Amino acid sequence: MTERIMDLRYEAFAWRESRGIAGKLMLSVCFAGITGLLAGIRIPLPFTPVPITGQVLGVFLGSIFLGRKYGGISQIFYVFLGLCGIPWFAGWKAVSFYQFLSSPTAGYLVGFVFAGFYLGDIADRKVGNRFFPRQILAMLSATLIYYACGTVHLALLMKLDLQQALAMGVLPFIAVDLVKAVIAASVSSALLPKKSFTTESDR
Repeated sequence: MTERIMDLRYEAFAWRESRGIAGKLMLSVCFAGITGLLAGIRIPLPFTPVPITGQVLGVFLGSIFLGRKYGGISQIFYVFLGLCGIPWFAGWKAVSFYQFLSSPTAGYLVGFVFAGFYLGDIADRKVGNRFFPRQILAMLSATLIYYACGTVHLALLMKLDLQQALAMGVLPFIAVDLVKAVIAASVSSALLPKKSFTTESDR
């Protein structure tokens, strides 16, 4: 049974890798939809304009499973299609381009794109990166990426100093994002194949 599960994991990712550009783009749109679905989880906090959302789980899992390039492309689709009118931003809302620029959460959404490219590359670079400890480290590093983008935008938009921006845009979310990383890494490390399905190195 264990061997069959390992074979299925390998076959699934080998199938993903064998898709052409059009097929991978369609998968990217699907994972953008998953991110949008998880954006329906929205918990506002009284002391910051940035809410807790489920989007990060979509970013983590989509990037890991789509791999190099397409993890980031999935988040580009997510932001672009949301700006085109699909109501799948936090709380399942659509926003215009102007509303997006003036939103305190816009920097985090841009950060999701960079985090997606980073995580997808990590997963496809080495087989050793697909085990739980390295998955956690990669996701925590990706968290720092979108924290940085989100905090800079929040500070500029609301004219905050660094301490205020960190207090509103980072500190309230560290614990919950750590939980999200543990959940996502548990899922991804269980499903990712532990042998090469493309050009990645073993270690």
